[in-house]
Amino acid sequence: MGKIKQFLDRKIVNTDVGAETYLTWKEAISYTLGRGAQGMSTSMTASKYVNYFITDILHISADIASNIRLWCGIFDAINDPIMGVIVDKTRTKHGKMRPYIRIAPYFVSLFMLMFFVGSNNLHETVKIALTVIAFVGLDVTYTAFDVPMGALAFSMTPNGTERTKLYGIAAIGRMIIGAIPAGLVAFAAWLPYFNENLDKAYLVAAVLSAVFIIIFTRFTFANTTERLEHHEEVPKLAECFKLLFTNRPLFMLFLGNIFFVLIKVSEQASFYFAYDSLFNAKYNGLLDIVKAPGSVLAAVIVPMIVQKLGAKSDSKKFYQICCISGIVFNGLYALTTYNGILNKPVDEPVSTGIGVLVLAFSMLVTFPIEFKNLMQKEMEAETVDYVEWKSGKRVEGTMLSIMSFTGKLEGTLSSFICLRVLSKTGYVEHTTNIPTVQNLATRRGLFAMTTIFPLAGFALMLIPMMFYNITGEKHRQMMKEIMARREAAYEGENKKANKFDEIEL
Repeated sequence: MGKIKQFLDRKIVNTDVGAETYLTWKEAISYTLGRGAQGMSTSMTASKYVNYFITDILHISADIASNIRLWCGIFDAINDPIMGVIVDKTRTKHGKMRPYIRIAPYFVSLFMLMFFVGSNNLHETVKIALTVIAFVGLDVTYTAFDVPMGALAFSMTPNGTERTKLYGIAAIGRMIIGAIPAGLVAFAAWLPYFNENLDKAYLVAAVLSAVFIIIFTRFTFANTTERLEHHEEVPKLAECFKLLFTNRPLFMLFLGNIFFVLIKVSEQASFYFAYDSLFNAKYNGLLDIVKAPGSVLAAVIVPMIVQKLGAKSDSKKFYQICCISGIVFNGLYALTTYNGILNKPVDEPVSTGIGVLVLAFSMLVTFPIEFKNLMQKEMEAETVDYVEWKSGKRVEGTMLSIMSFTGKLEGTLSSFICLRVLSKTGYVEHTTNIPTVQNLATRRGLFAMTTIFPLAGFALMLIPMMFYNITGEKHRQMMKEIMARREAAYEGENKKANKFDEIEL
């Protein structure tokens, strides 16, 4: 036990990085468990799995499903800035983020169970109404959990190297823990009982998620600390949206996220791609497995690169390299698999060779995505620093809510696009575990969403990055000025306090 305590009390960055470090492994692991709880929620309710549940388990048409995802998603996205302002105005003995992390997970779990208890035997109008109610409930409660959870990392430490390492550790935890319930659904085709009862696989996964979301977030609440100062004056809701246009680096990240929608479409189409293009449901689980190394390697390698480069580290250049890699990988993916997927007999699985290529490229294309995603966490933190540098206000909740707003738009629009493409190309719902033969237009749509859409997304993301104006050196200079201001303000307050004491005497 002594060695475990020693490890937990050790700092996660124990080398000289030119600035003070704060985070211990106990705090980092506790934060990671909370991110893992988020992963369990999103892997079930904001991913490809929920689309398939609506269309092929509840048998709500792809056209109606696309509208449900669109309008519920827009409502969800609008919630985020509101929640950001609420978080920034919160003042309690537990801080301004941690109280929500303590309470919101109970309600997230409740609405998740409500969503996946849905029965196909109900009248279609009732099914649609219950689906919408459950979605809205999930949207509101998850936002109350998600915004404080993301903003907490900004407040735990001002050290950029330390934050990047924390993001890496948390990304691994989120990927592993989030994969547990999703894995049950993904591998249902391999399991005798769930292969015939996919709806039960969803329900068991939801129950598992609901329980552990509550357990894991208790550790986050109990063992993390909010360290950075918070000003009493915070922006109003209208100012949140104004920040998008006055904070240039934030607006560039926002545009990048909008273009990232095209890349996310590939993930939303993945479940259908395995069933209807590869014509083998067992590929679902394999596709999830081969994508895992991207998250793990990003979580390990990105912090190592940032720490090794030190003063030479530049998040903007890193982001651009990821985009170029994504263009190359997705282009090769399309060229090497086109004939094998679209020119095979429609009622037969792809050949073993094409299957191997699909799995190989599915793994490769995740590297630029995951590496970009992790580095963007630090870029988001840079925009928080940018606002403090410009205005003197530090508003993690507001800034995180804006990025969360764009993230919600990504999921909403990518789901809408995927389902709308299926609807417009004549997609036929599955009524059994046996694959349904789709027409050529649907199969072409699935292939385009899997390869061409991501290629175009990466190309478009390079455009706003040309105008992102926080380089590595500029951010370091900003932080020096911010820390100098804080010290001056602290000394000023001490002088006032001493003067007041002298008057009292």
